[in-house]
Amino acid sequence: MANGVMAEKKAPARGEERANGRARGIDRVIALMEHLHRLRTPTRIADIARDTGTPRSTVYELVNTLVEARWLELRDDDGTVYFGPAMHYYGSDYLDSVDLIRKARVEVAHLAEMSGETSQFCMLEGDKYLVVLNEPGRRMFRISSEIGIKVPIPWTASGRLLVDHLKPDEILSFIPDEDFLLPDGRRIARDEFLHDIGQARENGYVRTTALVDRFTTCLAAPVRDASRQCIATICFVIPADTGEAEQKSMIDLLIASAEKLSVPR
Repeated sequence: MANGVMAEKKAPARGEERANGRARGIDRVIALMEHLHRLRTPTRIADIARDTGTPRSTVYELVNTLVEARWLELRDDDGTVYFGPAMHYYGSDYLDSVDLIRKARVEVAHLAEMSGETSQFCMLEGDKYLVVLNEPGRRMFRISSEIGIKVPIPWTASGRLLVDHLKPDEILSFIPDEDFLLPDGRRIARDEFLHDIGQARENGYVRTTALVDRFTTCLAAPVRDASRQCIATICFVIPADTGEAEQKSMIDLLIASAEKLSVPR
C-alpha cells in the first residue's frame, strides 16, 4: 500500500503470457526427456505424469507432438513411450560435429579390437562423471557402464584424473560429500582420494579396483588440452583378476591413445 492507496497489480501482457507458457512447455519437454533418460526404459505416460509432477493431459499433448516429430515413439505392444529414431540421428550428428569425440570414437574402437576388453571415453558434466563412448570387448562376459549416466567422481578411476587440475580444497568443495559413499555403504576416505589424484597425476595414468563393482578394475589415461588440464579420459574396464603383465600392456595402449587425442605440448 502506498499513501493509503492499494497498488494495482499489473496484469502480464498477452505476449508475456505466451512467452511464459512457452517456457513452461520447454521445461516440461526437458523434464520428460531427462526422466526417460534416467529410467532408460519405455514408460507409461501416466507414470511419467506422476513422476514428473506434470498434469496427465499436458504429458499426453507433449507426447503426441514429440511422436509426430519422431523424437519419441509409442510402443504399441505395451502402451509405453520411449525415444524415437530422430534422437539417434541428432546424437550421431552431435558426435560427428565435435572433433575430439570424433577422433575418440576411432581410438575407443581400436583399443577394444586390440585388447578384446571394453574401452571407454569419459568426461565430466558438472560435478559428475559420465561415459561418452563405450565399445564392448570380445569377451562373452562383458563389463561396461551405460553411456550418459551421471556417476559420482570418486566412484571412478577417470574421476581421479578429471579433477587433477584443482587444489585439494577446491576438489573437496567441488565434489558433494555424499558422493564419497559407495553403493555398498563403504565410504572413500577424502585423504585417500586426494592421494590417489596426486599419484595418478605423477604416473600419467590411474588404476582402481573394487570400487562400484568388487570384481572390476578400471584403467584410465588423461586426455589433456593446451594448458595440460585433463578434459577427458580414455579407459579400459576389465576383470579384477587380469594379470599384472596384461594390465601393464593395456596401460601402455591407453597412454598412447590418450597422447594422440591430447593437444601437443
